[in-house]
Amino acid sequence: MANESIKSAVESLLFVWGDPLEAKACAELFNLPTADMIRIMRDLMQDYEERGGGIRIREVGKAYQFYTIPENDDYIQKLVTPVRTRRLSQAALEVLAVIAYKQPVTKSQIDGVRGIKSDRVIEGLLAKGMIEEKGRSNAIGRPIIYGTTRKFLEVFGFESLKDLPEIDDVETLILGGEEGYDGPAQMSEELKDQIAMDLDEDQ
Repeated sequence: MANESIKSAVESLLFVWGDPLEAKACAELFNLPTADMIRIMRDLMQDYEERGGGIRIREVGKAYQFYTIPENDDYIQKLVTPVRTRRLSQAALEVLAVIAYKQPVTKSQIDGVRGIKSDRVIEGLLAKGMIEEKGRSNAIGRPIIYGTTRKFLEVFGFESLKDLPEIDDVETLILGGEEGYDGPAQMSEELKDQIAMDLDEDQ
């Protein structure tokens, strides 16, 4: 394999690997002595230096990695600054709590716990991929039943539904244990602290 072809392949490896790529591991891919691979890596480093672009290669021990030159830091920061986020609404958190703890559950059951209709909220959570239809109930009218998705677990950091915080009943958690309350459900501060989170605008 010609030297330039090896350099081209190594360049691709550095790009996809991300972390420092050890010369020894790279040399094994090409059946070359480690010393030869170090020489090739350093030749490639020199190529990038002479090119004068925004990307260079640095040597970390006997490993190599792409990096960007400091002169471009301001532009990179502008690009990677987190996009404007929004929090899940109070209603969305309430519905997620009901579904998470009572699934599979119908819309009427969700409405019964919250004390208010949940149609629009359910539509929004379906669109975000946080919940999904799990089939239909055998009750009269065969209403749709809902459950949480894998995305719900990923977003809230759970490996499975077994990781949900233990509670006595979801109604108490949502209503915050307030006696005599007869209006729309208000999620307790405890649950807000446990599962309130930011979502990107495009989710």
